[in-house]
Amino acid sequence: MIEPKSNSNFYVITGGPGVGKTTLLTELQNRNYSVVPEIARKLIKEQQENNGKALPWKDQNLYKKVMFDRSVSSFEQTEEIVNGNEITFFDRGFLDTICYARLINSDVDEQMEIYAKNWRYNKHVFVLPPWKDIYKTDNERKQDWKEAVLTFEKMCETYANYGYNIIETPKLSVNERADFIIGFIK
Repeated sequence: MIEPKSNSNFYVITGGPGVGKTTLLTELQNRNYSVVPEIARKLIKEQQENNGKALPWKDQNLYKKVMFDRSVSSFEQTEEIVNGNEITFFDRGFLDTICYARLINSDVDEQMEIYAKNWRYNKHVFVLPPWKDIYKTDNERKQDWKEAVLTFEKMCETYANYGYNIIETPKLSVNERADFIIGFIK
């Protein structure tokens, strides 16, 4: 049995690929906020370096499983480090993996459901909308624009389905986006 956990100081910043999440999180970190980096990007880099199979273009289900497990561990480790008392921003949460599963028509297993229902971030989730002017692909981000828009839509739907309040972060400069988020939480 998974014991319920909730941390109102844990804020998720999410959205489709290439919308400025990492840049925004870097700005928040520069303002002395605690930030948890994205699991997916780190996993993809690691798998590419080791010729691994847990990649979205090799073994989607293995990628999904490893990403979910690491996201849950990240939540737990962060809770231990900050003792739950410090405002912390996550570059995606474990519900992003549930969204990914739905995007690839893969099962959301019982364990994933249990964590999603029992381990809770702050009820407000900041979602960055698709922004074509800043979108670009790279070695870890291979989705095209259409997939980026679909991911945004599914991400909003996924978080809302688990009872989170979606806060769409405006398309502004990184400083203004950071000001918007900090202003909202204060």
